[in-house]
Amino acid sequence: MSIRLVWILFCYCFYAEIVYLMLQKHCRAYRNMSLKFHPDKNPGNKLAENMFMNIAKAYEALTDPVAKENYRLYGNPDGKQSLEVSIGLPTFLLDRANRNLVLLMYLIIMVGVIPYFVWRYYSNSSKYGENNIMYDTYSWFYHALSKEIGLKNIPEVFAGAAEFRQSNRVLKEEGAEIRRLLDEVKGSMQKPTMSHHTLLKGNVLLHKHLLRNAGDLSSKHQSALELMLKNSTSLMEAMISICRNQDYLNATMNCIEFQQYLTQALWTNASPYAQLPHLSESLTKGVESFSDFLALAPDKQSDVLDENDLSLTKAQREDISAAVDIMPKISFETRVFVDDDEDDDIYEGDLLTILVTLKRSEKAKLVYAPYFPYPKNEAWWIILGNSVDGRILHVDKVTKSDTVVEHRIKMQAPKQGTYNFTLQFKSNAYIGLDCKDEITVTTLDASKLPQYKIHPDDAELDDEPTLFEEMMAANVEKDESDDEDDSDDESGDDSDSEEEDGIRELSAAEMKKKALKEQRKGDDESDSESDVEEVHAE
Repeated sequence: MSIRLVWILFCYCFYAEIVYLMLQKHCRAYRNMSLKFHPDKNPGNKLAENMFMNIAKAYEALTDPVAKENYRLYGNPDGKQSLEVSIGLPTFLLDRANRNLVLLMYLIIMVGVIPYFVWRYYSNSSKYGENNIMYDTYSWFYHALSKEIGLKNIPEVFAGAAEFRQSNRVLKEEGAEIRRLLDEVKGSMQKPTMSHHTLLKGNVLLHKHLLRNAGDLSSKHQSALELMLKNSTSLMEAMISICRNQDYLNATMNCIEFQQYLTQALWTNASPYAQLPHLSESLTKGVESFSDFLALAPDKQSDVLDENDLSLTKAQREDISAAVDIMPKISFETRVFVDDDEDDDIYEGDLLTILVTLKRSEKAKLVYAPYFPYPKNEAWWIILGNSVDGRILHVDKVTKSDTVVEHRIKMQAPKQGTYNFTLQFKSNAYIGLDCKDEITVTTLDASKLPQYKIHPDDAELDDEPTLFEEMMAANVEKDESDDEDDSDDESGDDSDSEEEDGIRELSAAEMKKKALKEQRKGDDESDSESDVEEVHAE
């Protein structure tokens, strides 16, 4: 027992010694720091004064149990403090010696810099219209696009967009290089219709991309080409909308097809199979079209490649299979009907619905386009037109990525007769996957429709007032009752004034008038009593 007591006393003394040494260390550090930052040794130094106060609080938090608990709970030795919110400013802004400089900077920013940026923003935003496309571009497209424009003329129109006029400007030192590039693509490029250096440069750069020969371009020309490709989706949609508004069916088709070629970096003489890696020529054996090849199973696709005598390695076949898995396998179904109709007949003036159902084997993925420098989402254009007169009835872009997508086309049934419409489905990125469907609509004479007789009760509903008319009538009655109350008040005031003047004897005419009123009142009461008796008698 004595040994245990001695051990406890030893531990207590050891702990006390440690605490004493720690306190002595804290006291020494506090003394040194307080002497260093004492206000008497640093007159006029606000930073040293604040530091001295913080040192005192820190020493208090280490030595005083109450201050230590306050610091643990509230982060301050003095206890819970009120919330203060302030803005920290650099010290040079608050220095009196710099106030003239600060005022000058304030005037420059408020009077010069901010108005300049507001003017720049307004001047730039006023140049852009719908979908962030410049108004000059819309004007150029309206001028350059025509009903019979060919596919090979569209690159020149696209290159003339106002967004590219700065980047496609030809400098003096670039003339020889542009002529060299023109010689390389001249065989695949349509003869320019306009002799403008900016149009020519943009047209040449686009054809270098379409021929997959843009690797030898300089960095400056490569940047100009990438800018055109970056804005190609929105600008091509603007061209399609203008063709739709102008009722240019063939031009609309050509614009969509150019968008496909631009995405895949191919031109009109290229095979659709060139969209796949390691293939450049069409497959002539075992398959009829590119879409049929995509629909085959992987082992069947390998058999077709062998049948066409293509010496491909295993790695190359795997690359082709991976690209085929990304490309869409789709089918379209169409149905023509009239909503809420009892039969399948279509009469003149009916609201006709053409239901287009797009079915995919799986959800849409990003477009496989290794030569296009930006990601692109898969979408499909649906065009309904009349191939006889070249009129556009409907153009819309389907962007949903679901496996089953329904798109409804509403139109009024034309006059009596038989009409043939062409419904086309075009991809926004892939070549050779477009589909076409011929729709025949036969409309009947509307006079053959059965005549429906209106029920008498329904006919009487037309004579009943509407809710609005009832509310207006109630307001009118209320106004009339208010007018009557006002007239009664006025008559009451007149009678009061007469009574105030004194009681006077009625004249003979007034007595006769009063007797007639009493007689009329009695007749009304007798009529009401007779009505009550008749009701009870019934």
